[in-house]
Formats: sequence, C-alpha cells, structure tokens
Amino acid sequence: MSAENILPDEAMFADFRLQCLSTDSCWLKKYDNNSDMQVWVEHPSAKKGNNVPKNHTIKCKMTIRDVSAAVMYDVLQDGQYRKKWDPTMLESRDIARLSANADVGYFAWLCPKPIKNRDVVTLRSWQVKDEEYMIVNFSVKHPKYPPRSDLVRAISILTGYYIKPIGPSSCAFIYLSQADPKGSLPKWVVNKASQVLAPRVMKCLHKAGKNYPEWKQQNSPDQKPWLYPEQNTLPMMDPAELSIQRADSLENVDESSKVDAQDSEDSS
Repeated sequence: MSAENILPDEAMFADFRLQCLSTDSCWLKKYDNNSDMQVWVEHPSAKKGNNVPKNHTIKCKMTIRDVSAAVMYDVLQDGQYRKKWDPTMLESRDIARLSANADVGYFAWLCPKPIKNRDVVTLRSWQVKDEEYMIVNFSVKHPKYPPRSDLVRAISILTGYYIKPIGPSSCAFIYLSQADPKGSLPKWVVNKASQVLAPRVMKCLHKAGKNYPEWKQQNSPDQKPWLYPEQNTLPMMDPAELSIQRADSLENVDESSKVDAQDSEDSS
C-alpha cells in the first residue's frame, strides 16, 4: 500500500463487512451465551507446541435488545466516554485527523498478569452507509510515537466494529480483530481472551450503551465530531507521513516461559 493510498477505501470496508457476517467453517465457536453473545476464533493452523500462531483472529457478536445502533456507534466514537466504561484502558490519545472520516491515535491497554501490557498506534476510519455503522483500524508507524520499553507494541492487521439495527432500539453488534499481539503468548492467554475477557468487555460495552444518553446529556451533548466533521479540533496530518506498521519490524518479546505454569489452571 503506497502512502497516498493508506486511507481505507470501499474495498477495505466491504472486506471487513464480509468477515463480520461470514458463517463459514473457518470460525470455531469458543463461547455461546444463549442467543445474546457468541465468540469465535479463526481455526489456528496446524502447529505443535504451546504457542499460538502469530496472527490471531477473534470475532464477537452481541445481540443488543435495549440500545439503538446509533447510540452504540456514538459510544465507540466518544473518546471522552471511553475513560468511563473501558476497564482495560491504560492510555488513549487522538493524535491527528487525516480526513473527514479518518484519524490516527494511540491506545495502551492492560493484559492479564504476568503478560506485559500492550499498545498500538492505529489509523482509524469510519463509515455510515445503508443503516450500517462500521469502524475499522490498522497499525501504522507515527514518527512521534515509537515503541516504548515498558509496553509491547502490538499490531492490528484489521480490527473494528460492525453495527446494524434490528429494531428502533436494538441492534446486532460485532467486534472483529485480526492482530499480532507480538510476544510468544501461551494457549491459556488466548483461551482466556476469547472465553473470558472478550465477553466481559462486550458486556461493559452494552452497559456503556445503556448509560451513554444520560452521560452525554451532561457532557457536551451537541459535540459529536464523528457525525459533524466541522466540530473536529484535532490538527490535520498528511496521511503520507504515516506508513503501515509491519509485525516483522518490531522486536519479539518471549513471554512463554513466564506463564507456562498457568496453563493447567487457566486453559480449561
């Protein structure tokens, strides 16, 4: 992808939508809470040993019966509100806008101990079309945000959200992440991510959606730059200053020796 084409195009959104809605056999169900929430992982390649493949793809679908698609979209876009609902967030910063529907940002999050915490720098873009809401991101290199020594720089290959109304106050909500977390993560970490952590974050998101209208009424109710680009006060940045962050250019941190002992207690 050349510099001038780094911004997501229609093909990327179409591909992301296809992956979100796919039901083919490459998806292995890891969690099912009746009809309200399911979590799948993509079948790992046949590989012996305790470590997972470099690229890990997870998909979570939640049927939300009491919050509209528009409100859930606002929740995801409202950076100020995220500090209120996201228990995994260490640090989050919007760096610059790239176009009316794209920006670049920094995000760091907590990982289950004793795994090191992670961070990413991502180019994020969004689209509202035919009553479908989509937000996608992927990792980029930013000259002022190099990897930090106290965190592992992870890679988002393609991550995002797809939201579609199923009624005036209900929606289908899908989170999909194809990522390279870097490091040599053992199986129990991936199992915990798909079976425990992902459902927990989805439940936090649902609760955040229910509380958002009241919170927003007290916190700049008319400020929604994701809907009204003219409200965006971030500095402009030339997308050509960014480049795709490749996983192989980052140092790999071996964490497997620290956590093998947890396999038996956490992988069930």
